[in-house]
Amino acid sequence: MADSIEVLSVLKIVYTIYAWIAISIIARFGLAITKSKKKEKSPSSKLFWAYVSILVVIGTGLHFLTYGVVPWVSVDLNRSDITAHKQFEIIYENHKMTFSENPMQVDCDKPVIFNAISNDLVYGFGIFRQNHTLVTQMQVVPQSRNDLMWKFHKNGTYHVRSTEYSGPKGAHMLEKNVVVVTGCAKDDTNS
Repeated sequence: MADSIEVLSVLKIVYTIYAWIAISIIARFGLAITKSKKKEKSPSSKLFWAYVSILVVIGTGLHFLTYGVVPWVSVDLNRSDITAHKQFEIIYENHKMTFSENPMQVDCDKPVIFNAISNDLVYGFGIFRQNHTLVTQMQVVPQSRNDLMWKFHKNGTYHVRSTEYSGPKGAHMLEKNVVVVTGCAKDDTNS
């Protein structure tokens, strides 16, 4: 299973190429339409809509081809059939996070649930590597069910940070080294 860094690095390249193709051809149609009809024949409407249809098919096709590679999709699609190995509770109040376990010990490839509860504001629950790249995150809304099921596939020690704006104090809501994953064959080199 790929992690978010691998997926995003490939998708960054793919979507950049896709966007440049889309922009260049639409710009070509736009230029042809705005030029004088004497100099150049404007493209047909059928050709333009055929091109747009091809872009839609390619764009949605990319999502269908990558849904099994993106780490959070399989857990989300099959969540009702998955039993969590462990559950951790995180309480948010007055710009502070309190953890049911600190550090939260997670076994490799075992699904865990992070249950976040806010008693006052909207916060975010984000798990970050040591180099501050995002592993996963969710919004934490008061008086709502806020739980995230996740499977880790690499050993590592991770930080938890609030990922939503909750006032100036929210920028300092970072707890270091609170998620520790062990038992995997590979280490997360960024963690």
